Amino acid sequence: MIRSIAAALALLAAPAPAVAEPIVIRSPDGQVEASLSTDDGGTARYRLSYRGHELLAPSRLGLLFERYQTLSGGMTMRAGPVRAGEDRYGLIGKVSSVRHPYREVTVSLAEQEGERRRLDIVLRAYDDGFAFRYFVPEQPNLTQLRLAGEVTEFRPAGDWSCHGLNLGRHDTSHEGEYDPVRISQIRPHHLFELPIVCDAGGAALAFAEADLRDYAGLYLSGLDDGTQGLLARLTPRPDDPGIAVRAEIGPEGIHSPWRVVMLGERAGDLIESPLITSLNPPAQGDFSWVRPGRSAWDWWNGPSLAGSTQAGMDHATIRAFIDFAAESRLDYMLIDDGWYANSGAGGTLLPGADPLSPLPRLDLPDLIRHAESRGVGLWLWIHWRLIDADMERLLATYSRWGIRGIKVDFMDRSDQEMVAFYHRLLETAARHRLLVDLHGAYRPTGLIRTYPNYLTQEGVLGAEYNKWSRRITARHNVTLPFTRMLLGPMDYTPGGFRNVAPAAFEPRNLAPMVMTTRGHGLAMYVLYDSPFQAVADSPDAYRDQSGFDFIRAVPAAWDETRFVDGEIGEHVVLARRSGRDWYVGAMTNEEARPMVVPLRFLGRGRYRAAIWRDGATPAEVETEQRMVTAEDSLSIRLAPAGGAAVRLTPID
Repeated sequence: MIRSIAAALALLAAPAPAVAEPIVIRSPDGQVEASLSTDDGGTARYRLSYRGHELLAPSRLGLLFERYQTLSGGMTMRAGPVRAGEDRYGLIGKVSSVRHPYREVTVSLAEQEGERRRLDIVLRAYDDGFAFRYFVPEQPNLTQLRLAGEVTEFRPAGDWSCHGLNLGRHDTSHEGEYDPVRISQIRPHHLFELPIVCDAGGAALAFAEADLRDYAGLYLSGLDDGTQGLLARLTPRPDDPGIAVRAEIGPEGIHSPWRVVMLGERAGDLIESPLITSLNPPAQGDFSWVRPGRSAWDWWNGPSLAGSTQAGMDHATIRAFIDFAAESRLDYMLIDDGWYANSGAGGTLLPGADPLSPLPRLDLPDLIRHAESRGVGLWLWIHWRLIDADMERLLATYSRWGIRGIKVDFMDRSDQEMVAFYHRLLETAARHRLLVDLHGAYRPTGLIRTYPNYLTQEGVLGAEYNKWSRRITARHNVTLPFTRMLLGPMDYTPGGFRNVAPAAFEPRNLAPMVMTTRGHGLAMYVLYDSPFQAVADSPDAYRDQSGFDFIRAVPAAWDETRFVDGEIGEHVVLARRSGRDWYVGAMTNEEARPMVVPLRFLGRGRYRAAIWRDGATPAEVETEQRMVTAEDSLSIRLAPAGGAAVRLTPID
């Protein structure tokens, strides 16, 4: 099902000798232009423009070794040929097929004195963005890489207004709000998660990272020379905090991840971009067995995990969830923490925890048989340290049991060792035909292209926070599609059906509330990318409730995605196609908003529009059906913290 066609690279320009003139690369449509040159000190600097307007002023490039030694200055440069390529591949997520042309050039830098070390920089320009990466070739004077960081800079041409998540630390679950911030307010002591999304006045851009492997995760801080801009920061190794990347340089050399600038006319245009996945290697092997879907889940709606056992973690409860999934046409059921011996303590790994010893009161073999008989695939939660210690045996056993997927939790790191764990886990899970959901995870870097069994992940401030905080606001929800979701799927876990106004909301573990309308929650199933999509509330919360018919019908993966309207933190409208049907999701912040949704994305002929919109109270949904064509628009009024969902089915 997943295929990747290696792009044939065509020679566009002859190799150049060592030059002083800037090396220029342009996107296929000519709108994105990047140039690389060396300054008087022999330091490589790049600049970037979009549609004729400079976005990034000359910004320094290079590597930072331990003890503050750099591979950056005193360099001469030589350009290779500019090449044309095209990524073509299938994807499970916001689109089913990608065709993505680009231009690429490799620039070789060499020190003229001293150790005469060499460093290549690969530049690539797409119509919707620009990316570059470092390549350290094998060489006699540099046999081992011990990086403390990079000297990579992003120097904006203006003091842009942006949205970013300042985590302030490396060891984190990568969850928080993407708040407004100006470039000039970002300080050297800050540690911003990716992406940082900015409005450059006539252009939108997002700073990101792709193809993270054998390296450390990237953050951004303010420049430390008193000027305005962003500086790369790498996650230190826990076993050697003075460095971030440690590796032997062999015949194949060492690549850094791609440093990415996503580009569009509007922030919403970035939602459609496949740039992050395109910059990752293609999948290898047969992934035809991978199936996206929606899942029932036993944790969100239940009590806290304060002890070694969880109330309700018993045979009758899990069997009832399986039956609910089958009756609701859900594809999966996820059994969360507490199912195996000495589990149930969340991030605390209890002595004697044994993920091969299900609790006797569960009778897991019988539950697996029952789920299979009802067409429901079972997933199991597991603490990452247990997987890390005995990965091959555990995953082989789960596959033999008939388990369909695993949710691995509490990594809470993005250092080089943890990055290696991700790749080892995803490759091993693929061999055993297991699907994967990572929680307590660093933000996506496009691995879903390389490992299509990697359906979703956390690294998002999601619905679980309703259990203990007031942080999951409507404004936060409408910010996520423009920020965190640009990088890949997010397991926000929507589906809370105890909808109340913000003034009536109170955090609680058992039967948690949400401070947005039912229509707002339904829209999430269209707006939020997640090929493993949770239906988070308890079966009793959905029984005979308005709006659940939409959740029963909505897909978990899409053939096409279109941005329709929106502004970060204010409102968002997306249209997504599955087969011949189109779905529309619309959400607003705490402000009521009339919406006019043009239907120009539809094909020819007439469509039946089934509409679920806000009712008189937060928990009510009004429904309507009408006939429409691509020439029509839908007028829908969204309540405060409200939303709407639409299904458009062709009738001609």
